Amino acid sequence: MPDGTADMTSARAEDAELMRRVSNGDPAAFRALSDRHLGRVHGLAWRLLGEPSEAEDVAQECFLRVWRQAGRWKPNATVATWLHRIAYNLCIDRLRARRPTVPIEPLDPASEDASADQRIQDSHVARRLDLALADLPERQRGAIVLVHYQELPAREAASIMDISVEALESLLSRARRALRVALIEEAADLIGAEK
Repeated sequence: MPDGTADMTSARAEDAELMRRVSNGDPAAFRALSDRHLGRVHGLAWRLLGEPSEAEDVAQECFLRVWRQAGRWKPNATVATWLHRIAYNLCIDRLRARRPTVPIEPLDPASEDASADQRIQDSHVARRLDLALADLPERQRGAIVLVHYQELPAREAASIMDISVEALESLLSRARRALRVALIEEAADLIGAEK
């Protein structure tokens, strides 16, 4: 498709020119750049966060950063990629802020059970699990958190969620399956194995 490729090349060149002008403080170029990319940035934030108002906040913050940091953009990256990376990082920050804080028990430095490498690996696995958990639908995530993280009995967790124990077990089953798939895919990506 030569026409599609030419259109993409043209759009990238126009974006690059807009960024050059934005870095020189041109508000008209900033508005044009925002008009071109705001919808996609907002869509990304909405999918990651699941909250329209938070997605709007992220999109606004993303373009505020573009205005302030336009001089940092390097022409070897497309403007669209740079914008998505900014939005993605803002979303991840918000997702991390949403997580309830759990007191972490200090490691015994004298412990021979956990080497430094093992602690790093455990920390990495915990982060990956947190990200996979954040990807679950709200009710599945709630069921997992109540039963596995808060260690509540199924009956109590079901009561909190205002569902039957059978419905809770169904949510748990689907959530565990989804987490297993997500983590298996993550492991394959990390070790370079074929799926």
